[in-house]
Amino acid sequence: MKHFYRYVVLPALLLWATQVYAGGNDDPFLVMGKVDQLELRQTEGDDPVAFEGQLWAGHDLNKLWLKVDSERVDGDYEELELQALYSRAVTPFWNLQVGARRDIKPEPDRNWAVLTLQGLAPYQFEVEASLFVGESGRTALRLVSEYEMLLTQRLILSPEVELNVYGHNDPDTGVGSGLADVQAGLRLRYEMRREFAPYIGLNWQKRYGNSADLAAAEGDDIEDLQFVVGLRMWF
Repeated sequence: MKHFYRYVVLPALLLWATQVYAGGNDDPFLVMGKVDQLELRQTEGDDPVAFEGQLWAGHDLNKLWLKVDSERVDGDYEELELQALYSRAVTPFWNLQVGARRDIKPEPDRNWAVLTLQGLAPYQFEVEASLFVGESGRTALRLVSEYEMLLTQRLILSPEVELNVYGHNDPDTGVGSGLADVQAGLRLRYEMRREFAPYIGLNWQKRYGNSADLAAAEGDDIEDLQFVVGLRMWF
């Protein structure tokens, strides 16, 4: 991890800072914040509140990204993940991102180096593929894909799927090696304005393999289907 920050993250940040300084008026500095999901999920127990958002700042080719993914139940965080990334556009539709991820919840904390390829695949599929390398030889892979179907100019149906794979067992955080979990969502939003859209939908998630065994041992659900209501917005 120490070598990754020294030889990958730091040079990337220096390259970004140099190019920002050299940028002209035809490449303005831009900032965008986006809340992809701020939603209440209805379950058999206490209903969790999920938040997934991102903030980026920079120029056309080089940006800094902050990503947040969390879930709170009864006022306490059950999941909280933060990422800080340098992003470089490698083609008109694809960005390569490097940086760091910190899992604050569940405890104990876990730190990861991140390498992500994010962009728009053929047929307008948004794709994000991330490789994580953590302490003590931990590795993980995450694949996320989302698609938007315009039913009308304001009504949009959005299916999304995410899967996580881990290289090693980590019983302290309830993660097993192999395919750990799959989450799929289907959300229907109404854009009152492009920047503000309430939605309803379904969210399904299931643990697999060793992760399912660890969850069962703790008395947690292995599979869950939730009705969700929430807001999507950006500025």
